[in-house]
Amino acid sequence: MALAPVAFAEAAEGQTETKVITGHFEPGTPDFVYLPVQVPSGVSRISAVYSYDKPPVPAGTPGNSCDIGVFDARGTQLGGAGFRGWSGGFRDRFSIARSEATPGYLPGEVMPGTWNIVLGPYQIAPQGMDYRVEVTLTYGPSGPAYQPDYPPVKAAGRGRAWYRGDCHLHTVYSDGRRLPAEVAAGARDAKLDFITSTDHNTSSSHGVWGPFAGDDLLIMLGEEVTTRNGHWLALGVRPGQFIDWRYRAQDRDLPEFQREVHRSNGLCVAAHPYCPWIGCNFKFGYRDFDAVEVWNGPWTWDDDAAVSTWDGKLVEAVRGGGRWLPAMGNSDAHNPGNVIGLPQNVVLADELSRDAILDGIRAGRTWIAESSAVELSFAAAGPRGQSAGIGERLAVGKGDKVAVRLDVKGVPNGTVRLITDEGQLLQQSLPASGEGTVTWLTTPAAAAYVRAEVRHPQADGSAGAPALSPGLNFGAMAAMTNPIFLGRS
Repeated sequence: MALAPVAFAEAAEGQTETKVITGHFEPGTPDFVYLPVQVPSGVSRISAVYSYDKPPVPAGTPGNSCDIGVFDARGTQLGGAGFRGWSGGFRDRFSIARSEATPGYLPGEVMPGTWNIVLGPYQIAPQGMDYRVEVTLTYGPSGPAYQPDYPPVKAAGRGRAWYRGDCHLHTVYSDGRRLPAEVAAGARDAKLDFITSTDHNTSSSHGVWGPFAGDDLLIMLGEEVTTRNGHWLALGVRPGQFIDWRYRAQDRDLPEFQREVHRSNGLCVAAHPYCPWIGCNFKFGYRDFDAVEVWNGPWTWDDDAAVSTWDGKLVEAVRGGGRWLPAMGNSDAHNPGNVIGLPQNVVLADELSRDAILDGIRAGRTWIAESSAVELSFAAAGPRGQSAGIGERLAVGKGDKVAVRLDVKGVPNGTVRLITDEGQLLQQSLPASGEGTVTWLTTPAAAAYVRAEVRHPQADGSAGAPALSPGLNFGAMAAMTNPIFLGRS
């Protein structure tokens, strides 16, 4: 949907000109409404302020909510080059110049032509939404060009090792309240080896991360692609790469943007698929995704639902011969009260580099921990010295005896669960020290895969057990692994 264009005349250096646009949106307005702004030559800065009314609504009825962003004179084509910024509903204004821009927006030339301010009225009250947009152009010479400082793609590392990282983090460049410096400090405090920056629907923070990386911390670039039908993470994208979000599942545009990420050797990760917030429920399915985020922040019911769905997908893969989908866990930390690294991915990688970490996640050589205080090892051994670890296959005969071993530390009185394609087949409690070893014997005929969960005790101190009950059957997750596959493929 496009509104009537707003025209500005050329003006003298140092002058500013402001125009105000008002209007009304009815329920059922399209997801994105474009306000064309005709920018003449000689403009050094474009700024906008917007507002909308919030009338009272009946209990249980969504009220008014509206996002904002902007595309420049290169156009609004889906996936095109015109993207210049997005702040969702987090800010009520933005400003763009050659040298600087509001966080969430890309500094650069204010070229002449038709720019488009984008309004996203994703919730409209029954009474409708009255809106107001104030656009200001400043005339004069442009400042020096913005110089991005991208982080390096490799850190010192420890060679082939298990590395810990959080791949879903937000800053003031979208709707977070932490500066990039504070996120990097939080990652170091959590003893992480790598992080990924995933601000909503913008690449604007990519060029500020360089000073905060180091030999001890790899910083990868990404985006949380926030559509109206669910969110997904584009991990490990190129510096400055923007991934469009202006589509729903029914539009069938998602595959092209997955291909864009894959052409950069990045990963596509379905994020918090059962999150109850508006627009968060994941409606795209999992085709051509590289992983699914089954654990997002502190453990809640929606994480249990995501793990259950993911396990069902594992069963489909092993019984249908299809590709399996690795699990991830990330903090989705936005604000100082959110714990960076709760949870975190522990990835087996050849080195601490962007490509090696992404390869480890893609292959499922990962497990998830609530913090660096939790340690775990998980492996399966065959009768002739064969062995396999997380994300790998133990290629032995269907009737061969397989010994599975889990070693865990840091979960006092925890509950270990070993789960296969037939369901939970072993449950054992850990002592008060939180340290223990669990072993189990099986065969590929009885278990096509085995994965491990380590849970905290329930609120009443009990271990929990599979049963129908009003609440969760087990306590919060402390750690969980991707599967080890048993038998020849």
